[in-house]
Amino acid sequence: MTEASSLTSHLSVVMTTVQVDFTMTTDENTETSLLSYGTDFYLEYAVIIIGIAGTAANGLVLYALVASKQHKKQVLIVNQNALDLASCSFLIIIYTLKISNISLKGLLGYWLCMLLLSENLLWFAIDASVINLAVISIERYLKVVHHIWSKNNLRKWMIYSSAVLPWVISFIYNMTVAFLTSAVIDGVCHGVVIWDDHVAKIAHGIWHFVSFYVIILLIFILCYWRILATIRHQARVMASHNTVGRAQPTADQCHKSQMQSNVAKTMIFVCAFFAIAWLPENVYYVLVEFNTKLTFLETKYYAVVFVSFLYICTNPLIYATKYDPVKRVLLNLVFCKKIEQLIVGLRAAVRGMLRVLPNQIFFGGPQFG
Repeated sequence: MTEASSLTSHLSVVMTTVQVDFTMTTDENTETSLLSYGTDFYLEYAVIIIGIAGTAANGLVLYALVASKQHKKQVLIVNQNALDLASCSFLIIIYTLKISNISLKGLLGYWLCMLLLSENLLWFAIDASVINLAVISIERYLKVVHHIWSKNNLRKWMIYSSAVLPWVISFIYNMTVAFLTSAVIDGVCHGVVIWDDHVAKIAHGIWHFVSFYVIILLIFILCYWRILATIRHQARVMASHNTVGRAQPTADQCHKSQMQSNVAKTMIFVCAFFAIAWLPENVYYVLVEFNTKLTFLETKYYAVVFVSFLYICTNPLIYATKYDPVKRVLLNLVFCKKIEQLIVGLRAAVRGMLRVLPNQIFFGGPQFG
C-alpha cells in the first residue's frame, strides 16, 4: 500500500473515530477539545501578528539600506532583507487562508494547496534566505581573509549572480518537493506529507536537516572564525606600526577596516541567532519525516514556526543597532518625524492666532464712545 492510500484510509478511520467519540464524550472531554482548538486558533493568530511585525520591520530596514545607498555596496545584505520581507509577507497570506478554513475544490483549490496552503512559497523564501546567509558568509570571508585575491578577481556580476542563485535553487527545490508530496483530500490540503516511498521520506528529512542547518552552521563557524582571526591580526599589525613610529594608516584604510569589522560583527549576530531560533523547527521537520504521528496542522508546529519567525522579525533590529549606515538613516527618520510633527503643530498654532488676532483688533480692542 502506498503512503498516499494509507494516509487516506487513516483519515477516514480518524473521522469515524471522531464521530463515535463525539456521541460518547463527557462534558469534561468537550471542554478539553474546545481548549485545544482555542490554542491552535490563538497560535495561528500569533503567527500572523509576528508576520505583520516582521514585514514592517524588514520593509523599514530595506528602505534604510536603499536610502543610505548601501544597496549598491552591500548587495547580498539587501538581498537577505528582501528574502526575509518575502518570508513574512507569505506568512501573513498563508496563515490568513489557514484560519479561514477554506474547503478546497476544483482547479483553484488544487493551486491554493500547491502554492500557499502547503507552505510552498513560504519555505521557498525561507530556504533561499538560509542559502543567502551562507553566500554572505563566504563573500565576507573572501573580502577579509583573501582581500587581495577578491579585489583582483571578485567582479560585480559574480555578486549579482550570487544574489540570484538562492532564489533559483530554492524555487526549484521547493516546487519539486511540494508538487510531488502534496494533495487535496476531502477539501483539505495535506502539504509535503504524502510520499510513495517511506525510505525516501526519511532520507529527505535527514538531507534537509543536514543541508539547511548543519552545513550552513559549519559554513558560519569556519568563515567567521577565520574573519575574526584576520581582523585581530590586522589590528595587532597596525598597533605595532604605531609603536615603532612607522607611517600611520590613512583615514580611508581605517574606515574600510571599521566597515569590514561592523559587517562581520553584524553577520555573526545574525548567524548565531539563526542557530538558536531555527533548531526547534528543523528537529520538528525531521520528526515528521520519521513518521512520529506529528503533522504540520497542530499546535506544536505553530509554536516552532512562531519561534523561528522571531528570528526573521528581530533580524532588522540587529541591522539597525549594529550596522551604522542603517542606524543613521533610521535615527534621522525618527527625528525628522518628530520635527515634522513639531512644525505642523506650530503652523496650526500660528494659523489659529492669525484667525483670532483680527477679531481681537477690530472687535475685542478698546471701545471709544
